Amino acid sequence: MIKTQGQSVLDRAQQGNQPTDEELIARFQNGDAYAFDLLVHRYKDPLLNFIYRFLSDLVESEDIVQETFYRVYKNKHYYKEVAKFSTWIYTIAGNLAKTELRRRKRRKVFSIHKETAAEKELELPDLKSDPEKEVNTIVTEKIIQKAITSLPQKFRQVIVLRDIQGFSYEEISSIIKVPLGTVKSRVNRARLKLQADLSFLLEDLESVSS
Repeated sequence: MIKTQGQSVLDRAQQGNQPTDEELIARFQNGDAYAFDLLVHRYKDPLLNFIYRFLSDLVESEDIVQETFYRVYKNKHYYKEVAKFSTWIYTIAGNLAKTELRRRKRRKVFSIHKETAAEKELELPDLKSDPEKEVNTIVTEKIIQKAITSLPQKFRQVIVLRDIQGFSYEEISSIIKVPLGTVKSRVNRARLKLQADLSFLLEDLESVSS
C-alpha cells in the first residue's frame, strides 16, 4: 500500500529490542537467510513508497523494489559498515528509479499516473466512516502526487527522502552524493514550489476546518 506519509526506517529499526539493519546484514553475510527476510519485511513498504513518488506507477515501482532486494541479495558482500545500511539500499533503489526515468524519456513516455493503480495506492483508515471524506482524501492524494511528480528530479528526490521517508539531511547527502548545503537548498526550493503549486488546496482545507 502507498501511504501519504512515511516513517523513518531508522526510527523503526531502533524500536524495542529489534536487531539493527547493520546487525541483520552482517548475519546475512554470514549465511543467515532469515536475516535477509527480516530486512525485506522492514524495507519493502518504505522502498515502495519512495520509488512510487518517482514513477507514479505501482507495478513498475513493485518491480524496482524486487530488483533492489535482488541486488542486495546478490551483492551482500559489497556492503561495508562504513555507511548505514539504509543509505546503501536507498542508493540502489534511487539509482534504479532514475534509470527507469531515463528509459521513459528515451521512449518519450510522460505518463503521470496509471488508472490501474488507483485502487491500491492509498491506505485509508475506515472505508465505512464517511464516503464523501474518503473521496476527498483520494482526490487530495492524487493532487499532491501529481505536484510531486511535476518537480524536477533533483528536487523530487530530496523532498521524498526528507518529508515523506523522514531521512536526515546528512543521510540524504550520503544517499544522493551531494553536499549537505545543496541538500538543504534543494529541500527548501522543493517545499516552496509545492507550497505555490498546492496553495489552492491548502486554502480549501483551511476553509473546511474553519
